[in-house]
Amino acid sequence: MAGTDFPDDLRAAQTRLHQATSELAALARSLPWSVEPAAGWPGITHPHTGDVTGARDASPGWTQEQKEAVKRLRLECADLSVRITAHSYWLTLEGEARVKARSELKAATRRSATSAVDVAAA
Repeated sequence: MAGTDFPDDLRAAQTRLHQATSELAALARSLPWSVEPAAGWPGITHPHTGDVTGARDASPGWTQEQKEAVKRLRLECADLSVRITAHSYWLTLEGEARVKARSELKAATRRSATSAVDVAAA
């Protein structure tokens, strides 16, 4: 099934889904650990080494802009997922051919997707 000609709108939606997922992951990595402000806690000191593990600094929580960016990206990912899975192209395939084509679409568009760079714009 190599070289399948997917409809342009399906290919574009899958490419954007890769991008939006990447943007959401990058944004999540940059955010404080708690959505709402939360106190941290001390760690546990290892009795033999003195190393402290399990500590967590206080979280200032997310700003309203950060909450809105996460919500927007989550909604976009959900919308794109529905658009991709409900595309009429999949009705032209059956069974294992559909599964293989789905995997091929993901692989083909992943190579063309650009990684998220500007987290502030998300």
